[in-house]
Amino acid sequence: MKHIIVKSIFVLLGLSAFLQCKEKSVVETAFNPKFKLIAADKIKFNSFVDCNMAEAWVGDTFRIFPGKYGEDPVWGEARELKYADGSNAEEVFMSPAENFHDPIMPKNVPPGQKGLHGAVWFETVYQDPKEVSGKTLYGIYHNENYPETLPYDSITGEGYKNKSWPQGLRGPESVAAVPRIGVMKSVDGGKSWENKGIFIENLYERTTLRPFNTSNTFAGGVGDPSAVASGDHLYLFYGEYGYPGVFDEKTYDPKVEWSGQCISVARIALKDLDNPVGKAKRWDGKGFNAQSNGIGQPIPSLQIPLEEGGGPASAAAGGFNWGPSVSWNTHLDCWVMVYGRVVGPSWIGSQVFISFNRHKDLGVGKNSQDWTKPQLLFEKPGYTLWYPSLQPLNTEEDIKNKYTCLRLGKRARFFVKRIKPYDDSYASEHIIEFEK
Repeated sequence: MKHIIVKSIFVLLGLSAFLQCKEKSVVETAFNPKFKLIAADKIKFNSFVDCNMAEAWVGDTFRIFPGKYGEDPVWGEARELKYADGSNAEEVFMSPAENFHDPIMPKNVPPGQKGLHGAVWFETVYQDPKEVSGKTLYGIYHNENYPETLPYDSITGEGYKNKSWPQGLRGPESVAAVPRIGVMKSVDGGKSWENKGIFIENLYERTTLRPFNTSNTFAGGVGDPSAVASGDHLYLFYGEYGYPGVFDEKTYDPKVEWSGQCISVARIALKDLDNPVGKAKRWDGKGFNAQSNGIGQPIPSLQIPLEEGGGPASAAAGGFNWGPSVSWNTHLDCWVMVYGRVVGPSWIGSQVFISFNRHKDLGVGKNSQDWTKPQLLFEKPGYTLWYPSLQPLNTEEDIKNKYTCLRLGKRARFFVKRIKPYDDSYASEHIIEFEK
């Protein structure tokens, strides 16, 4: 009888453990924080924005770095990358245009020389926490080039050939750009910058050319990034626009192109930011194993299935998510990502989506891939919506915690660039509130 009782106890304990594990599994599977948009007084940004909002606290000063800088044969030379200061985020976002200043930027070099080619947009600022003054900043930038500014180099494989090149945003007489992602460094709080080189890029063989590329935007490449620090690495979430292999018009398959595109992730050790070229690794489906100019795999949960309207970046119909802005949320204790969706040529799309990731350490296992299914956050019919972001408020809590677009609390401002003829602005009309 004693053996039967003991055996029964073990059976009950085993059943209890099984039920607890099952309950835990259900809870984990159900992870999906709640959110709501609350109407607020409109804030309209007064300087040029065509990118994620890069920003940092330098001492007690909140500083932002919007805009574009450098050579661009399609749109013309740009000197719109500026910075502005204030005592809190809302104050800076409402700054008049005359309060924006030009930082000292590295000059473009001629084709064939080593250095900065094409135009750049700062998308994220990583701030070295070990540097007491807060003035050591790393600007993660989106960089666009053309066959004219970065001609093909047969030795390095970098650059582009002007053959069967797709059309750009300004019509048949313009050419499409190819984006890359690089790093600049400042030791004076962002008043001057030194170029450190390219973080990740796709080589020419992965561009999608005519007659298949009808998107009127990019010929391939990687861009529109958002970078966050986790552990000893900087994790770069970005748009993947390249063909996942060697493009050949004889064997081109739009399904193959789609399979390798959408929001992807790469990482680089923080200690390598001063010398980033060739140091980053892309996620390849199993780990961060692919080279900085190699072929990775996009985050599966953020891809739009083909049967639900998904498609390759080179197609006029679009069908992919892009332009992520990632932040750590101290109230939810998780990562939050907002991003746009392309549903037509020239990056048309009137909706913004949101996803969550519960894992603070993005380096363990497949944590960097564990994003919840996209949920609609905002839409504005008749507009094209680009570069959504969440921004800190001017509350005592947000100022005390020195929140930025990379780290936020229970409530934040929702900004997005909204575009239609005669109405092109980066603005906020809502506050987002999160619930556990």
